[in-house]
Amino acid sequence: MLLEVKVPQLAESISEATVAAWRCEAGQTVRRGDILCDLETDKVTLEVAAPDDGVVSTLAVAIGATVPRDAVLLTLDTAAVAAQGAEVPAPAVPLVAAGSGSTKSLVASGVVAPPTAPGDVTRTQNPKVGPATRKLAAELGVKLEVLPQAVPGRINKGDVLQFLTDDDPVPAAPFAAPSAPSAPSASSAPSAPSAPPIAAPTDSTNSRSARQSGRVPMTRLRKRAAERLLAAQRDAALLTTFNECSMQAIGELRERHREAFEARHGVRLGYLPFFVRAVVEALRRFPIINASVDGDDILYHEFFDIGIAVAAPRGLVVPVLRDADQRSLADIELAIRDFGLRARENRLAVEDLTGGTFTITNGGVFGSLLSTPIVNPPQSAILGMHKIEQRPVAENGQVVIRPMMYVAVSYDHRIIDGRDAVSFLVAVKEYLEQPERLLLGL
Repeated sequence: MLLEVKVPQLAESISEATVAAWRCEAGQTVRRGDILCDLETDKVTLEVAAPDDGVVSTLAVAIGATVPRDAVLLTLDTAAVAAQGAEVPAPAVPLVAAGSGSTKSLVASGVVAPPTAPGDVTRTQNPKVGPATRKLAAELGVKLEVLPQAVPGRINKGDVLQFLTDDDPVPAAPFAAPSAPSAPSASSAPSAPSAPPIAAPTDSTNSRSARQSGRVPMTRLRKRAAERLLAAQRDAALLTTFNECSMQAIGELRERHREAFEARHGVRLGYLPFFVRAVVEALRRFPIINASVDGDDILYHEFFDIGIAVAAPRGLVVPVLRDADQRSLADIELAIRDFGLRARENRLAVEDLTGGTFTITNGGVFGSLLSTPIVNPPQSAILGMHKIEQRPVAENGQVVIRPMMYVAVSYDHRIIDGRDAVSFLVAVKEYLEQPERLLLGL
């Protein structure tokens, strides 16, 4: 029978999507759970999986086409597979050449059992596994039950790939490439036509005629981001205040407890969780920074949902850390790591990107020394982190070298006065330079 595969249910705020890439072609046999295509929305990229085994009959739309809710994407002939009388086998991909004797390859292929250790917190029973991850593991011959979990209770593509590369000797023969292409990235977006090759001039007489430019359409995510950024600058009275803080105390704290923290929680402790905790405590003291404009009213939020700006292949996204005030440093670090992995794999859901009362963005990871971040509407303020640099500073009448960071807060001057914004940033600085205050509630 012919089965119509339609656009899956979208969020209420999303009425249409764009076909970003086809993962199959007409006449191809697919299994239930195989990824058929990628749909790009204003917020996230969705993977459409095959609802049943079958043969792709027709592709109803082309790459780059805009499709509304419930539109037919393709038709699947499920009777064709039944007539063949066999299920499509998963391709066998050797992890290493015969005789290489890699322990990890033997574990992954099921020849030997995985090593276990008491108190292993990175592997839980019956973890959540998406269809794309399950397919990748099957193609690479990796058994899901042996994989460590970066996020306890969940296995993603990153865990599969990390398992194959971490602490494993170089194989005697190269891996075979997976049959399914990876999700599109910003550098190779399938919805955009290829730019024409730019011919190098052969001499000075034709150098001007050989100059060419390539034109590609904006992705839906880029267009939506552009609209929001313009709206923020048009509708809000944006102003930025700056300060600097020493990261000496946090650096010493991280170094002193690094091994114990990793052993206990299975994750390294970065700087960002301290910023999240410092921001939450400062927001408690200055609730207007956590508020937003709602018509002619000021809406005060009595919860702390902190947006964390993450660079993804498709552009900047801001997943939201819910109830950040109720999370430990380890919980925050694990959540941020999960955001990063899912952003790179285009697996963030719309629910991950909605809401938020305040945002933190870290341009320092790219080398930014100072910047003025733009508020993420309808929020009223955003904190910008920057590069840590060893600089001479004065302490107790002496010049010393300290790891220093410039911090910035951009805010909507319609409801936030300069005094509140400056005081808020000073409070963040004090919590970062004296992290023990976060534990003592001071």
